[in-house]
Amino acid sequence: MPHDDEPTSVARLDGFCPGCEQKVTFVASGPYLRNTFRCSNCHSLPRHRALKHVLASYYPSWRDLVVHEASPGWDIVSRRLASECAAYTASYYDPGKPRGSIVAAPEMPCGSYRIENLENLTFADETFDLVLAQDVFEHVFFPNLAIMEVARTLKPGGAVIMTVPIVRRMNASRRRAALIKGEVHHLVQPPDYHGDPLKDGALVTLEWGYDIAGYLSYHSGLSFTLVQVDNIALGIRADLNDVLIGMKQPVPAL
Repeated sequence: MPHDDEPTSVARLDGFCPGCEQKVTFVASGPYLRNTFRCSNCHSLPRHRALKHVLASYYPSWRDLVVHEASPGWDIVSRRLASECAAYTASYYDPGKPRGSIVAAPEMPCGSYRIENLENLTFADETFDLVLAQDVFEHVFFPNLAIMEVARTLKPGGAVIMTVPIVRRMNASRRRAALIKGEVHHLVQPPDYHGDPLKDGALVTLEWGYDIAGYLSYHSGLSFTLVQVDNIALGIRADLNDVLIGMKQPVPAL
C-alpha cells in the first residue's frame, strides 16, 4: 500500500482489524488514507486502529479499568470502551449546562454523558486508571491546564492515551487561536474547524509538532511517550497516525 503522498493503486487489502478484532478487508476509497482507508466491518480509520492497537498492547486489561473518555466521536474504540469497560465515563463540554451534571443520551452507546471542561474538571483526584482523548488537544485554549487536570484525576500508575494530528512535525508547535478576556482572537487566518459530535464544528486552536510530548510532560508531571505504528496487515498506515501515552509513575531510580 503506498503512503499518503503517492496515488493509491490498491483499493482492497485483506488483514486483521485491531478495532473490531476481526479478519476483514480494508478498503481505500481515495489516495489520502487517513480519511479513506476503512475497515469493511467496523468502518474504522487508521488512527482508530492505531489507538486501539496501542491500548490493547500497553493495557490488555482495559476492560477492567476505570476509564474516562473526553469528547468521544463514537468510532469503534469509543463504542467498545462504552460497551465492554467495567467502569466507563464519557464527557463533553457544554458551557450552557452545569459542570458535573449528567445528561441522558439513549442514542449514544454510553446511555448518558457528563458535562466537563477538560481545563477544569469536577472529578475527584485519582479517580481513573485511564483517560482517553481522541483528537481533542488541538481544540483546547489552555492545554497546560487541561493536561494538569487529566494528571490530577489519574490514579498512581494510570495513564492518558491520546491522538493529536501532529501537523507541524519537526517544526515548533504554534497557536492558531487564543481566548483573551473571554473573546476568541484568531492568530492564523482563515480559522480552521474540525467536525464535532455535538456541534457544527470545533475550532482548531493549536497546531502541534513533535515537541508536544515535552510540553505535556512539563506541564503535567506525566512521562509522555510518542508511539508510531505502521503495520499494513493491521490496516495501520496513514499520515498523522501518532499516539501519545502519558504515564503517572515516578522516574525510575537507576
